[in-house]
Amino acid sequence: MSLQQTGLAVKRLQMRHHREANARLAALDVSLVQWDALRHLHENPDASLHDLAQLTFQSDQAFGTLAKRMIDRGLIVREAGPGRVLRHRLTEKGERVRVEGSRLLTAVLEASFAPLTPDERDTFARLLQKLLG
Repeated sequence: MSLQQTGLAVKRLQMRHHREANARLAALDVSLVQWDALRHLHENPDASLHDLAQLTFQSDQAFGTLAKRMIDRGLIVREAGPGRVLRHRLTEKGERVRVEGSRLLTAVLEASFAPLTPDERDTFARLLQKLLG
């Protein structure tokens, strides 16, 4: 397999994960992008909007728009932080969606990686980490 074919295979696997995750998360009325924001808010409770934008691979403006929609849906709340910093935190509803979404996403990944043995999954994970530096 050429390097271009390998790169394309990585992208296809990622797209398969995204499509299946979005399909399953639809039952919770959230997208993968929204669930990812909930996950990062949970893991980084003191993160600024800018920090969260970087963690979710979005611009500050795009994350601000996403956060506004999530506030309107009762998934997160916005609070003033030190200075001009705005902090976000999960609501009870947002936490429930995060936990259930995590279960759904784990099922997607388990199905996707099922053809690999545990040793092959470990090797794959180590190789990815090596490439990511």
